[in-house]
Amino acid sequence: MFLLSHHPPEEASRTYACGRVRLCARCLGVYPVALAAIAVQLALSAPLESPLDGPLALLLLPALADWAVGRFRPSWGSNGLRTFTGALLGMAVGRTLFVHFQRPFHAWLLVQAALVTTVALPVILLTYRRRAPR
Repeated sequence: MFLLSHHPPEEASRTYACGRVRLCARCLGVYPVALAAIAVQLALSAPLESPLDGPLALLLLPALADWAVGRFRPSWGSNGLRTFTGALLGMAVGRTLFVHFQRPFHAWLLVQAALVTTVALPVILLTYRRRAPR
């Protein structure tokens, strides 16, 4: 059974085994950290603008790079690296969503969306063409 794992069985190495349950290594970093980041900001009544917003928004880059390289080189990286980059992504998403819920489609959300699209679309297209039956 795969919990928080969107990987096919042949990518089980990208998950942690907890008994009979598989947990996606990156998601294990993303979701708890993102939820904690949102909770902390709510508890502290964090401002909607901060000089740290840019650096925090860009914390998604390590996870994006790790994911992209992993699509081309499946043996790349480790679950520890995936969890770490996932935690950075969780911080980025936690801040962005906290602001987005109160000020929809703010600039850093759009920057993040543009970065993900700019990297993910070509990677998906190139790896799909490479794996597609001929």
